[in-house]
Amino acid sequence: MKPRQVIEELSEDLLARFADLPLLSQYDAYQRLMDYWETMQDDVYLIAAEGWLGAARPRAVIEDKERKITETPDLVVNRKRFKMDLIPPALIVARFFAADRAVIDTLEAEREVAARDLEEFTEEHGGDEGLLADAVNDKGSITRAGVNARLKDTRHEPDSAEERAGLTRCLALFDAEAELSRCVKYAEAHLDAAVLARYADLSEAEIVTLAVEGKWFHAIRSALEAEVQRLSQGLVGRVKQLEERYDRPLPELDATVRDLSARVDAHLNRMGLAWA
Repeated sequence: MKPRQVIEELSEDLLARFADLPLLSQYDAYQRLMDYWETMQDDVYLIAAEGWLGAARPRAVIEDKERKITETPDLVVNRKRFKMDLIPPALIVARFFAADRAVIDTLEAEREVAARDLEEFTEEHGGDEGLLADAVNDKGSITRAGVNARLKDTRHEPDSAEERAGLTRCLALFDAEAELSRCVKYAEAHLDAAVLARYADLSEAEIVTLAVEGKWFHAIRSALEAEVQRLSQGLVGRVKQLEERYDRPLPELDATVRDLSARVDAHLNRMGLAWA
């Protein structure tokens, strides 16, 4: 694979496909392709040098303190940090682990609900006269440890039944949010490990499909759709402008002109002037 040949063939194909479209300029589409080529060419050069299988292989992140280079990892498994230059983990997840991702998303949504319930409960009852007032720490916060400590103190206070109920409820909300956070973290770690293992089993055909269709063509398609959207918004704006400009019928405009002309003539007459 020669990078120059790749971009030449893509460019010619794209120009031909957009040559006869009445609204979208083929050269605007071409520019979108060239913008993405700045990123895509790194992939092509990598494939040319290492082949499809080598280019898709995960590698350790580069950390060079002397040169002040620290790469952001794409995946962290068992504290080991990996970089995936050709195939991002998100593509592997979308292709092979969509069901697992859906489960994690559901857990995360439930965790957010639990966190929101906890926040609302502490805000409602954490004031000076609230059920959680004595559980607020010196920093003005309500923590699980503070709630638990106060709950133990109320065991020897017979008149604190309502407060104990509030503290117990708050503790349950803390536990629910913590448990869901633990489940999300565990599921994420399990998925990351499965994704990393899947890279070793990728066939060349799968890598080609993921890189070409899932990554390159998807990015180019999104860029072209953005160009179409830009044109559409421009057309809508122009149509609205024309609508505003010509929304009054001609007879009404003529009447307005006559009325304005009469007013001007009246002013000129009062000034002792007249049109030449």
